[in-house]
Amino acid sequence: MVQRNLSKATRGLNTAIEQLTTGYKLNHSKDNPANYAMMKNMESKLHSWQVASENISIGYNMLETADSNAELIGNHLSRIRDLCNQAANGTYGEASINAIKLEIEARADEINRIKDNAEFNDIKLFGEYDSNGELVNKEINIQVGIYGNDSSRISLDTSLDLRDINDIKDWDITDTSSLDKIDKMINQVSAYQVKLGASQNRLECALELAEINSVNLTSSISTIKDADIAKVSSDFIRYQILQQACATLLSTANQMPAIALQLI
Repeated sequence: MVQRNLSKATRGLNTAIEQLTTGYKLNHSKDNPANYAMMKNMESKLHSWQVASENISIGYNMLETADSNAELIGNHLSRIRDLCNQAANGTYGEASINAIKLEIEARADEINRIKDNAEFNDIKLFGEYDSNGELVNKEINIQVGIYGNDSSRISLDTSLDLRDINDIKDWDITDTSSLDKIDKMINQVSAYQVKLGASQNRLECALELAEINSVNLTSSISTIKDADIAKVSSDFIRYQILQQACATLLSTANQMPAIALQLI
């Protein structure tokens, strides 16, 4: 009986030492198979939510890049409108009109340059054009969740059709109809930025959800995995006393036959 209790106390002491040194009450699947499997499943989901948070942040940065480029284009369009409005005034001669037209064409070229160079990680933000000059819309899927269904993805379309800017060289900028044409493009860019802003708001909400899930999973894993240091310390002292007591009793028990022989 003393030997059995000594072995039991030794195992308990070893377990307490292991938990104190690691800080975990689940160090092996044998410690609690059901809780161990639950913990591993939660840890896998936690890592996935952390990756999802990174995905969302990168997607948000992509939209910020697209919005910044669209803002530059909008500024050029606003200046072109001012120039068209200026040219529509009948007080300018041919030389002045040509000078205004040169600036308009230069700004149109700059808009095309911004459009063609707007990229994020080799992705053409404003879309690409096929051999026929048609804009090819391509949705960008941001993985904001941890599953493979549609609720774990947010689809974004950052394409912006600016082909009309190429016709600006053929405009009669002294005709007030040019103002309507440029207004159409300005409204198009404004609507595009509104769409980007709405998508950024969605990503912010998705990021908040990912962070909430990460915090909740971390708390749940801690409850299952982390050791109660106060309890483990108490168990350590308890098993240490039992081990020492059993060792002393075992030594006494082993001496009893010798004592009995001395009586003969």
